[in-house]
Amino acid sequence: MDRPRPLTAAGRCRRIGSAAAALLLVLLASACVEPGGAPPSTEAQPPPAPALPAPEEAETLAALPADEVPAPPVVREPGEDEEAPSAAPDAPPTAARVGLLLPLTGRYASEGETLLRAAQLALFDIADEHFLLLPRDTEGTAKGAERAALALLEDGVDLILGPLFAEGVSAVADHARARNVTVVAFSTDRAVASEGVYLLGHTPRAQIRRVFAHAAAAGHREIALLVPDTRYGVAVLHEAWAAAAASGLSLARARTYAPDASDATEVVRELAEYDRRAQALKDERAALARQNDAAARRRLGRLATLDTLGELPFDALLLADGGARLRQVAPLLPYYDIDPAKIRLLGTGLWEDPATLGEPALAGGWFAGPDPAARRHFEDRYRRIFGEAPGAIATIAYDATALAAALARAGATFEPEAIGNRGGFLGADGLFRFDDEGIAERGLAIFEVAGGAETRIVSPAPARFDTDAGDAGGG
Repeated sequence: MDRPRPLTAAGRCRRIGSAAAALLLVLLASACVEPGGAPPSTEAQPPPAPALPAPEEAETLAALPADEVPAPPVVREPGEDEEAPSAAPDAPPTAARVGLLLPLTGRYASEGETLLRAAQLALFDIADEHFLLLPRDTEGTAKGAERAALALLEDGVDLILGPLFAEGVSAVADHARARNVTVVAFSTDRAVASEGVYLLGHTPRAQIRRVFAHAAAAGHREIALLVPDTRYGVAVLHEAWAAAAASGLSLARARTYAPDASDATEVVRELAEYDRRAQALKDERAALARQNDAAARRRLGRLATLDTLGELPFDALLLADGGARLRQVAPLLPYYDIDPAKIRLLGTGLWEDPATLGEPALAGGWFAGPDPAARRHFEDRYRRIFGEAPGAIATIAYDATALAAALARAGATFEPEAIGNRGGFLGADGLFRFDDEGIAERGLAIFEVAGGAETRIVSPAPARFDTDAGDAGGG
């Protein structure tokens, strides 16, 4: 395929297709017309760069309201001679060059296209004429990511966004470090975070910390874990131990089931101590029958509707799975008498799917997720411009590109002090910042499954991070 061209906010209009480009140009033109006036010239100086956030404040990266979108800057196509920099003392002498590694061909090309479109949307919302985005195709492989990163480094990029997969991040990291170039990757695998490599993907860490903290605040004390024996499940187990300790919860037990859930029936039955509790009920009924008095008969009547007898050693259960496998496992819980009236089910972001949320066994369960208002605003604008709904991961590329563009407009370099700002940033998925390991912390809301694929917010996402004492309940 042809090598992707560098993108500026205006230059992108020539690459999104005539229909989408027309919509986008109309949006920008209407946004930049003052009441009773004409659109500003594209040769005008860009708006003043926003200041970096103070430690206690969050830099707003969310899409600007329509009446605040800046005029598109001048297009500079590859090969064109650039004019000498403006003599204005506050004009940046050179453009910030930011590479974007995405799977634009191959098995994951559709995901790559969604991410590219989201990045382009951020380019228009936040960037000025001194910001240059250079998309490169990874072909969805580690080797492809390495080749693309080496080409970007030869082009002299100041920052790399992506790639999407952990193997690609590992292939890119050493090359970027050797050139002192920071990487903000989209992977969710915490194992690939390292010096100079940040992960913006939705890792289970933030979700588990948030839902555990909420469960502890609601009075839960003992928690059990039920996860698939997969890389994701292993990551959940690792994060859950630390999150439980931080929240004051005790881990009563942890169980895993096969990746195809073929042993889920046996695993859930053992987790529920079903055989012991069923035998306890049988023994109690036999003892009461031998007594054969009025009190014993009343007690027998109350036991008639039960399948088991006795309490479990946990009052909350983290069921960290999603999709068809979760819908296979979840109904086993009430079947083996894990009573949702006594045992609160907890989940991760994998629950956030209409088919999953419609599973009756999950009703009343809690899971952590991004601020729906922020994401809805992003989704509405994406759909309006590109004519379809964005993929679930699109916000990651938007936030990464917006972060880079905001820092560039503020005159900041892409150093740890700027990217690791403890006040955090506000993006299309709400508040986020990076922890000391370079993994995204997020300001998340707590949702309760209300049945019929509906949810309700039982604890809103925080408006800001607490820079003095942890995450303000946000992950």
